[in-house]
Amino acid sequence: MTRFLFPKTTNLLRPVLILLSVAVPVYAVAFVWYCFSPVTIDKGYAPAQPIPYSHALHAGELGIDCRYCHSTVEATGKASIPPTQVCMNCHQTVRSQSPKLAELRKSYSTGEPVEWVRVHDLPDYVYFNHSAHVTRGVGCSSCHGRVDKMETVTQVAPLSMAWCLDCHRNPSQNIRPKDQVTRMDWQPADAASQNTLVNHYGTKPSTDCSTCHR
Repeated sequence: MTRFLFPKTTNLLRPVLILLSVAVPVYAVAFVWYCFSPVTIDKGYAPAQPIPYSHALHAGELGIDCRYCHSTVEATGKASIPPTQVCMNCHQTVRSQSPKLAELRKSYSTGEPVEWVRVHDLPDYVYFNHSAHVTRGVGCSSCHGRVDKMETVTQVAPLSMAWCLDCHRNPSQNIRPKDQVTRMDWQPADAASQNTLVNHYGTKPSTDCSTCHR
C-alpha cells in the first residue's frame, strides 16, 4: 500500500500558493510605491487644481478664516472640502463672469461637485482625526504650513509616521491657544508658555500603534 507523506487534501493548497506567489510581490511593490509616492509623503507635492484657487488671496490678503470653507474641522475627523455653494456665496457677485471660474459656474448649474485634487492624502491604513488636534490647540500651519502665502497649496510636511511620532512625543512645539488655531502667523512667546498650555489642556498624545492604525 502506497503511503503519502502529506494527505491528498494538501493538493488544495497548490492554487492558493500559486496565487500568493503572484499577489504578494505585486502587493509589496504597490505598497512601497504608494507609501513613497508624491501623493503621500513627498514634501513639495502641489497638484494642479481644476480651478486656480489662491489661498494667498483668500486666506492671506482677504483674511478668510480656514473654518469658513473647512467647516467641519472642529467637529469631525475630516476637514471637509467646501461645496460649490460656499464658493458661490461670494462669487455670484464677485468676479461672476471670470473665465477662471468657468468650472465653478458649471458645477453650480449642474449640481456636480468640482473635482478638487487632494493634496494631503494619508494612506487608508492610517487613522487621523482633525477635530482631535484642532480642539486641543494644534494650529493649521503646524501640518499645512503657511497656506496663507500659497498660490497653489503645497505639501510642506512629510506626513510620515516618524514625523507624527515626533509631535506626539513632544507636543509642546505645536500647541497654541485654541483661539489662535487658524492664525497663520502666530508665534509662541517662549517654551515655558508652551509647556503651560500642554499642562492646561492635559495633552498626552498616545504613541501606541492602535492610535493611528485601527
